[in-house]
Amino acid sequence: MARRSKQEDAPAEDLDRADEAASIGGGPTYLVPGLERGLRILAEFSAREPVLGAPELSRRIGIPRTTTFRLLQTLESLGFLERVNGDRNFRLGVAVLRLGFEYVNSLELTDFGTPILERFRDATGLSTHLLIRDQRDVVFVAKAQSHEPLFSSVKVHVGTRLPAHATVHGHVLMGDLSLAALEALYPERQLDKYTERTPATVDELFERVQECAALGYGLSEASFERGISVVTAPVRDHAGAIVAAVAATVPRSDIGANDEKAQLVETICAAAMELATRLNYRPSPDDPTAELAARRALA
Repeated sequence: MARRSKQEDAPAEDLDRADEAASIGGGPTYLVPGLERGLRILAEFSAREPVLGAPELSRRIGIPRTTTFRLLQTLESLGFLERVNGDRNFRLGVAVLRLGFEYVNSLELTDFGTPILERFRDATGLSTHLLIRDQRDVVFVAKAQSHEPLFSSVKVHVGTRLPAHATVHGHVLMGDLSLAALEALYPERQLDKYTERTPATVDELFERVQECAALGYGLSEASFERGISVVTAPVRDHAGAIVAAVAATVPRSDIGANDEKAQLVETICAAAMELATRLNYRPSPDDPTAELAARRALA
């Protein structure tokens, strides 16, 4: 009969305590090589080198190519990597983006955003919201409900999800995505229609996304839900990436006269820029959202 090691004979709770002590001590004994290598592969991708192949990754990390291929295929199957043009080259996938959003949401985004939403709610009388994108959905992560009886009828709960391609919120939040990235996110030929204004194809969606990016905001008058209009502006982080959007909801099919519309756009852009500044974003001279926010400050 084979002899059992002392570790095998130890009670499970003692082994758990030993594992915990080792992890607290930071020792390398309990590192998982495959996990470590997979994370190192992800860390090699950057804005400067968005596309990398297996041979280069194998050389950098110092592991055999066959092992590298297995790791790449595993990361691809989980959505953390995607192939470029069906070739052996890879780039980061949307699962990495989702983790990034969840990380930001768990830290300063909602903490910084909530008081800003409340202040701009009080300034406009409208319900204001903070949203992020989770792959093909937009998610409401914070809100400041209007105190006005007429406006309080619009109730969107934290956690509410809407289809990104069919909403102006999504068009704003996808402002950093290229046509190729949108095609990877929406491989189908026809997009789901919600109203007659919903983009029918990825090409049409890309046009909407580009339009919002050029304007620095998105505006929708009853294009997704009847009797509801919204103004949405992007929030960027320290790297200049869009990580959230600030929105105001108007319980009417139109926002109003041009002056009223322009004032609301500038107000929401100012809210978005205030939150972006707290995330250490420094706008470029040609940032249209920052330009609109500055108009409000000068008013």
